[in-house]
Amino acid sequence: MITLLKFSGQTFLLWAIYYFSTLVVKTFHIPLPGSVLGMIILFVLLASGVIKEQWLTTATTPLLKHLSFFFIPIAVELMEWGDLFLQKGYLLFLPLVVSLLVALITTGGIVQLLTTSSSKDEVN
Repeated sequence: MITLLKFSGQTFLLWAIYYFSTLVVKTFHIPLPGSVLGMIILFVLLASGVIKEQWLTTATTPLLKHLSFFFIPIAVELMEWGDLFLQKGYLLFLPLVVSLLVALITTGGIVQLLTTSSSKDEVN
């Protein structure tokens, strides 16, 4: 009975964060999904220590254990779109390659900038 109460309370806390974030997105017309803002809020609350990780483990353990089941509907839907990917897949390939190259070049540039500035600091 205590485990059920813990699970219900922790699930309610997660739902409340999600509901609050969805309300904020709708109220302020933020171009971000409410669930993403909710994850950011949850991260900030966990990182700052306002919410302890132990306060959520009873509710999150079963969700994380069965996380792959949440992606099955997406995978099935993608299989139904196979013909579209065969016909227009090249249109998806170009943005994927461009975004990959932008990410690699940006990351490489930042790393070079940081390593160059840190090596100059060590010399001086």
